[in-house]
This record gives sequence, C-alpha cells and structure tokens, in this order.
Amino acid sequence: MRSESMENAETRLTKWSEQLVREGYCIIPDAVPEMLVRQLDEELRPSFEATPFCEGGFYGSRTTRFGRLLARSALAEAFVRHPLILGIAEEILAPWCDRLQLNLTQAIALHPGALPQLPHRDQDMWAGETGRIEYLVNVMWPFTDYRADNGATLVWPRSHGAAAQAAEPEGDPIVAEMSPGSALLFLGSTLHGAGGNESDDVRRGMIVSYCLGWLKPYENQWLAYPPNVARHFDPELAALVGYRQHRPNLGNFEGQCPSILLNDRIPERIGAIDALRPDQQELLEAYVADQRRRS
Repeated sequence: MRSESMENAETRLTKWSEQLVREGYCIIPDAVPEMLVRQLDEELRPSFEATPFCEGGFYGSRTTRFGRLLARSALAEAFVRHPLILGIAEEILAPWCDRLQLNLTQAIALHPGALPQLPHRDQDMWAGETGRIEYLVNVMWPFTDYRADNGATLVWPRSHGAAAQAAEPEGDPIVAEMSPGSALLFLGSTLHGAGGNESDDVRRGMIVSYCLGWLKPYENQWLAYPPNVARHFDPELAALVGYRQHRPNLGNFEGQCPSILLNDRIPERIGAIDALRPDQQELLEAYVADQRRRS
C-alpha cells in the first residue's frame, strides 16, 4: 500500500511542477530548514569575503560570485539533491533528455549600489531551438531576505516557452521577495534578472541549476570536481555532476562510463562497452541477429 507521505510528496511535486509550467516560475516556501541555510551561508562566508568583485556589466561590478560549492561545503549537497526540487527538474526536463545533469552551483552577493541586471533568459547560452524545448531549471536559494530594495530577483510571469520568442514580454515583472529556507524556481526560457540593491545590506544567495544531460553545462563540472574530489561524493551526486554517460555513449571515457575514474584502481587498458537507450538496444539486437542469420 502507498503511504500517506508518498502521496503527499507526489501531490507537492505535481502542484509545483504544474505551476512552474504554467507561470514559468514558482516560489516554494520552507523548502529547507532556515538553520541549514544559515549554516551553509556561514561556511561560505570566507569565500564571500575573499572573492573580488566581478568585471563586466552582466556579472555586475558590485557583485561577487563563486562556484564549485559542492567542494566548498558538504552542506551544499542537501540543496543540490533536494528530493522535491530534483523531482520537479526531472519532470520538466525528462521529455528532452535521457538524464539531466547539474548545470551550475554559484553563490552570489549583491552589494549596496549594485545596478539591476540585464533581463535575460538562460536558455540563450545555447543556440538551440526555442519555444518548444526546455533546456534548464534554475533554483535560487536566498541566504538573506530577498526584498525589493536589496535586489530580489525580478521574474516576468508567463514569459517562457513560446512566449520567449516575442520581442517584448507582456506585463511587468514580479519581485521574488522571500526569506531563507524558501526556493525560487524558474525555467531557462523565463525572462528574469537581479534587481538593483538600493539598500545598505548585502544580498546573498545561491543559484543551483539543472540542464539536459546532452548539453555543455555552464560550469565545467569535470574541472570543478575532478576525479580526486568526486570520488568522495555519493555515487548519485557524482553521477549528477557528470560521472555518468548520457545514452547513447555520450560523455564516455575510453568507451565506458566516466565513473570508472572514481575507482581506486583504473585499468591500464579499457574496453569500450555499449551504453544505449532501451529502444536503441532493441533495434541493435534485431539488426545483429539478422546479420548473424545472413552470415
């Protein structure tokens, strides 16, 4: 029999996935305990303090950013592998890929005087078809209160999907005000941008994003988490950051799953092994069987 907790989890997954598809964004309150957010913020504090301001109008000259959060704090895994968030990302992206992957983890601090960010769509980093395919799901985790005056993210509702092909979005953006523990999700096709920080406070937070497994991710995961780092990850986390093939055979190492690099001993010679989708495997087996009958 199905447990009440399983049914409740499925209900939440359906609710937030439907809102994300309908509006292009959603804000999930109390997604994680506030204390966990405070602890992660504190562990990243040395990096926030040591990282210089960005250069360029997009990243922002009054903004600091740094990545590789899974290597900087073990607490980041709870956010990256949040069951509800991952479930939503898989629901959105599964029609377009065999497996999704981690696209980015990035901590962001908007300092007083930071200008509003250019409104943009993250899907534009890839020159693929627009209006039908969703390439990306973003998750903004606030470390401090996000308010209108300190640069809370601006999101244009229903600017996603086919609407992303319009020259100008309809309507005004919403200000994604929220407190630590909440999570803002928005699609890669949704128009958005950081607001300007007109307060005396530093607005800190973290972006975690997931993309189709056959895309080149925004953050080079294999450089961010080389084998000597990733071998200490849980196998599912290692797979999410790229130590897993995307069938058929994409992202392989010497013809095998790159997770082989996480073993204590790596064979000097490696034989290639097919990694195909079920439909491809069925087609291949039928072809091989026919060839053997003919020989």
